[in-house]
Amino acid sequence: MFNIIIKKILYGLLVLAGVIALVFFLFQGFGDPARLVLGQTGDAATIKNIRKELALDQPKWKQFLNYVNDVSPIAIHSKEEIQSKQLKGFFIGNETKLAIKIPYLRRSYQTKKNVSEVLLDVLPNTIVLAFAAMLVATCIGILLGVLAAVKQNTWMDTSSVFASVLGISAPSFFMGIILAYLFGFVLSKYTGLQMTGSLFDIDPINGKQLQLKNLILPALTLGIRPLAIITQLTRSAMLDVLNMDYIRTAYAKGLSKTQVVFKHALRNALNPVITAITGWFAELLAGAFFVEYIFGWNGIGKTTVDALEKLDFPVVMGSVLITATFFIIVNIAADILYGIVDPRIKMSK
Repeated sequence: MFNIIIKKILYGLLVLAGVIALVFFLFQGFGDPARLVLGQTGDAATIKNIRKELALDQPKWKQFLNYVNDVSPIAIHSKEEIQSKQLKGFFIGNETKLAIKIPYLRRSYQTKKNVSEVLLDVLPNTIVLAFAAMLVATCIGILLGVLAAVKQNTWMDTSSVFASVLGISAPSFFMGIILAYLFGFVLSKYTGLQMTGSLFDIDPINGKQLQLKNLILPALTLGIRPLAIITQLTRSAMLDVLNMDYIRTAYAKGLSKTQVVFKHALRNALNPVITAITGWFAELLAGAFFVEYIFGWNGIGKTTVDALEKLDFPVVMGSVLITATFFIIVNIAADILYGIVDPRIKMSK
C-alpha cells in the first residue's frame, strides 16, 4: 500500500505542475501587471521599475521558471530574494541558498500583502463551511438512502428519489438565492437568520463574535447536491446488499432488523458512498465560490471573486493553486480510507 500511495502522490504532483503552468500562462496574458500594481496614475519610469522588480522585462519562459521557483517548496533563492520576499523556511548556503520553504504566492496588487497571508486568513472559513455542508449531506443523505431502500416501492422511497433528483438538478447559486430570500428575508422574523453574514462578526464593543447561525443557510445550500447524490448511491448500494445471502443468514440467526440493516448491510454498502463523500468534499472547496459570494461568507471563494473584480491576479492564482492542492490531498485520502473501510478492496495500482 505504501508504494501505491507514493505513486498517487507523484501523480498528484504532476497534476499540480499542470495547474501551475495553466494558471501562469492564462493570467499572464491579461493586462499589464505593472499597470495593475500602480493603477492608472503611474508614470513611465515607475512602471519600468515595477516591471524590473517583478521580472516582467524578461522572456516569458524565464518568468515562468521564476514563478515555479517561487511556488515550489524546494527552490533556490538569493539572499536578497529571501529578504525582499520575506520567505519563511530553512535555507542552506551563502549568497545563493537552497530553500525548503513555505511556497511564495507573490503579493496582492491591491493590498500589497503576501497572497498566502490573505488566503490563509480566510481559508479556515471555507473549510468550516465545506465540513458543515458535507456533514449535513452525509448524515441526512445516508439516512434517506437507507430509509428508501428498506421501504422500497413505498411513498417514502418515491419521495426520497424525487427529492434527490430535484437536488441534483438545481444549481447551487440558484438554490442559494432562493434560500437566502426565503429564510433570510421573508421569514427572517421567525428564523432569526440573515441573508448575508460570515462566521465572525466584528462588534465595536465586544470585538470578534462567533456567529454560527450564519453558517446554516450557506451550508444547506452547498450540501443539497451532494446530499442528493449520497441518497441515491446509498439506496442503490443498500438494495444490492439487502438481497445477498449473508443478510438472509443474519435474519435467520434472529438478529433484529435494525442490527441487520445498520451493522451488516450498511457497512458493506458504504464503499461507493465514501468515494462520493470524499470526492464531493473536494468539489465543495472549489464550488463554494459563488455560494460564499451570495451569502457574504468571508471565505476563499468570496475573496477570489472580489480579487477577480479588481483584477488582482496573484490572489486568484494563489486561490486556484491552494484549491487544486486540497483536491489532490482529499482524493489521496479517499483512496486510503476506501481500503480501511473495506479491507477486501485493494487500492488500484
